[in-house]
Amino acid sequence: MVIDRDNAVFIILSFEGPDRYSLAGGLGVRVTNLSQALSQAGFPTHLFFVGDPHKEGEESEYDGLIQLHRWCQWISEYYPNGVYQGEDDKVRDFNQSIPPFLIERVIQPALAEDKLVVVLSEEWHTAEAACLLSEKLETQGIRDKVVAFWNANNTFGFDRIDWSRLAKSATITTVSRYMNYIMREKGVNPLVIPNGIPDTLLGKVDYRASSRLRERIRSELLLTKVARFDMTKGWEQAVEATAGLNQRGKKTMLLARGGIEPYGEEVLHAARCTGLRVTDVTCPSDDVNDCLEVISENDEAEVLNIKFHCSPELLRILYHASDAVLANSNHEPFGLVGLETMASGGVAFTGGTGEDYAVHLRNAIVLESSDPKEIEDYVTYLDGHEKQEEEIRTSARSTARRFIWEEVVKDLFKKIEGQAFIQGALIRPIRTEITRPEAIDITRSVPRRDVLVAVS
Repeated sequence: MVIDRDNAVFIILSFEGPDRYSLAGGLGVRVTNLSQALSQAGFPTHLFFVGDPHKEGEESEYDGLIQLHRWCQWISEYYPNGVYQGEDDKVRDFNQSIPPFLIERVIQPALAEDKLVVVLSEEWHTAEAACLLSEKLETQGIRDKVVAFWNANNTFGFDRIDWSRLAKSATITTVSRYMNYIMREKGVNPLVIPNGIPDTLLGKVDYRASSRLRERIRSELLLTKVARFDMTKGWEQAVEATAGLNQRGKKTMLLARGGIEPYGEEVLHAARCTGLRVTDVTCPSDDVNDCLEVISENDEAEVLNIKFHCSPELLRILYHASDAVLANSNHEPFGLVGLETMASGGVAFTGGTGEDYAVHLRNAIVLESSDPKEIEDYVTYLDGHEKQEEEIRTSARSTARRFIWEEVVKDLFKKIEGQAFIQGALIRPIRTEITRPEAIDITRSVPRRDVLVAVS
């Protein structure tokens, strides 16, 4: 038996998902893009997530290859402000209701057709559901026929997980060697399967728009930072580096796109205290050209606080136009923003934790400290070494190609292959090539969902 799109079914369990209601960070982006990558490879995929209470409970996409299952909707009716409002109530309902539903409605029908079932669970919210599902399958004598993985994208909720029980219930995975090191302290040794980006992010950047932006702003140096307003994200260092570069006589602007977190006020206050001119900017239109116009009109600012939605297309232009994209988190499990920057041919400054893909002065700048002067020094260095900067940008694009989802799922399948073979669910190891089925023209038969990118 060899796995293929006719004999394998995937189930993804996640709190976040593709609905705007369900998107709160990188997790929603991850599971949306992962489910699309699996479906584009031809595999039927069920995505269970805490969905918008005003949408259909079940919905099909990609000619039925993706089945969206919006869970906890009856609870979400009482919590209109997003997936994490009423979090504990939703977790309890998710844990208790998901396992019996999966067994009756998805797993047993798939096994009756001699299909391999692969369950991929994400983050602490699904850990108890993964354990209960495994135990129920064991009681019914069908546990060995189901390959179960549980993945950690971050350390959130680690104190709420029964690690020994989870290790018995699923193969534990994570997204970087950095996370693997952290999780060993919990008594587990997870497999590392990296995150990915959509291949569309490798498309041609609008270089004319990038050049026009640099021509219109009066700053010699342009920095960009896209991240939640969180103390671990390196905002203080970004602001101080911007101030330091200006003090060195290099007029510098920081494009800051944060979230709605209260810490943002502290960041902007700190910027003003260093003497930086801070301007809030909004844009009533989602059109990329309108957004760029608004940004370029505020060329006197030294910190531009962007308070509007930035589309993937806009972000790619900003990343490419910038002298440095500051993905300088003190704790970064993987670093999607850094990888997205590299895909755009930008220069990512990473914090050197979970960004396994970053090689210092080859495809990125890997910071070794939280000292803002290190940022200043490397920005100044690259400003005087244009040839090396261009080499970094070119190498960054090449690196990003290795992390598109099509490549990542190949690695995922290798891990599934090993576990399925150990369980006896496969007669011999899988040798699967990821190809789009000829009978399915996804781009024409079903509108492609907008590409999602991460705000880390």
